[in-house]
Amino acid sequence: MQCLLQQAEVAQLAERWIVDPEVKGSTPFFGIHMNLVQPRLSRGLRDLLPEDTLARQHMIDVVRGVYELYGFVPLTTPAVEYLDVLSGSGGQEIQQSIFTVQNPEKEQLGLRFDHTVPLARIIAQYKELPKPFRRYTIGPVWRADKPGPGRFREFLQFDIDSVGVASELADSEIICIICDSMEALGVSNYQVRFSSRRVLNLLLAYAAITPERASDVFRVIDKLEKIGKTKVRLELTTGYMDESGDKIPGLGLSLEQVEQIENFLAIQSPKRSEVIRQLHDTFGSIPGANDEIAVLDKMSQYLDVAGYHEDRVIIDLSIARGLAYYNGPVFETILLDAPQFGSVFSGGRYDDLVMRFLGERVPATGASMGVDRLLAALRALEKIKVRKSTADVFVTTFDPQMKDDYIAMTWELRRAGIRTELYLGADKAGKQIKYADKFEIPVVLLYGGDEKTKGVVTIKDMSVGRARAKQLPENRDQWLQERPGQFEVPRESLVTSVRALLAKIII
Repeated sequence: MQCLLQQAEVAQLAERWIVDPEVKGSTPFFGIHMNLVQPRLSRGLRDLLPEDTLARQHMIDVVRGVYELYGFVPLTTPAVEYLDVLSGSGGQEIQQSIFTVQNPEKEQLGLRFDHTVPLARIIAQYKELPKPFRRYTIGPVWRADKPGPGRFREFLQFDIDSVGVASELADSEIICIICDSMEALGVSNYQVRFSSRRVLNLLLAYAAITPERASDVFRVIDKLEKIGKTKVRLELTTGYMDESGDKIPGLGLSLEQVEQIENFLAIQSPKRSEVIRQLHDTFGSIPGANDEIAVLDKMSQYLDVAGYHEDRVIIDLSIARGLAYYNGPVFETILLDAPQFGSVFSGGRYDDLVMRFLGERVPATGASMGVDRLLAALRALEKIKVRKSTADVFVTTFDPQMKDDYIAMTWELRRAGIRTELYLGADKAGKQIKYADKFEIPVVLLYGGDEKTKGVVTIKDMSVGRARAKQLPENRDQWLQERPGQFEVPRESLVTSVRALLAKIII
């Protein structure tokens, strides 16, 4: 009776999946056919398997250490914000890329497109927060952009911001943090480029461009390195057709205005002081110009005092940043050995963003590290160690009669702070070692009846074995006979011996 009841329950549970047996994609379920759900991802999304996730996590941990070296504190905000909070902050292009969602109360919500707008909400909502408020945050953001190679609709950003300080020293400090983060990651051949949206505003007067068109013009200028001078000129004037066949509309500027913009962008020099001089020569007669140019000059001086010179940081007037809320110094970072990845760490000043919520100006500046883009670049440059496992030691379990011994060894190592994986399957020793090798676990422990009788544990340094295998690619029998990297240690000194070996291995 109980068996019949169980079968009836199974049948009832599966009723919703019953389909014609002839239907392609159906599969039997206790004699009943059901449709299988095809495993797939929405466009612009991706999975990160352990190898990529571990590499990403390593990079995050390194940069977090730099942020905290400067005294910044963590902050977490929800992925979902009210739509009116997000709307109107990032400009028309960002506005069109917001993912909209709806909660059970049918309120209009959106997925955050960055971490800066939620921070502005936090500052307005929690007025008791001390100023300056220096925070970092990490989490995914979403933009409904057109997916492409290396371009995703969900991606990770790692932000750092300083709120409540109007001084150029705050902007300079963010640039110092960017430099220190790059070097902590082992990258030396990088360049931070900075400019100012207020200096760019001088270009409006210089080229007779109305303020209403400023954000569109700056957005196109910011594409200069990405799409090149010819396409920038076309987008500023008549527009063009991109490689996919999409029409990129033009802004309708005159050729004379474009020439003025190109004259401005021609102000270049590896020396920051020389760029400052050329700016004074070009814009000195425009009212208020000297005050705005002085901001860049002060930042350059602060950077020099802190030890960040032109070999790492330059002034580049083409840096505009696409987001509409920037209204002061802006900065970007490129890897000189991998410029194809574009800016990997960028930001700027946004003193007016909190005004949308408080009705008053709150000075703020910050930057965002493009985690996934930087990770892809570091992997291409072989600047990041890729691991497939978190374990440093692998305990084989090839003798079923000795499970207690294996458990005791494993927890002895774990309690000593040594990351250890215990094999939970029932395979032979050779297959277990192959498993450890596949996941590149550096140390393997072998312990059977012979070892127990002798009071020893066999330790296998997998890196030595892999190196020897490369030397004997055609002679596996000799490799097996040599047992490279394999040695015995007293059982009572297991932890000490393993720790000493790991200290010699670059993990």
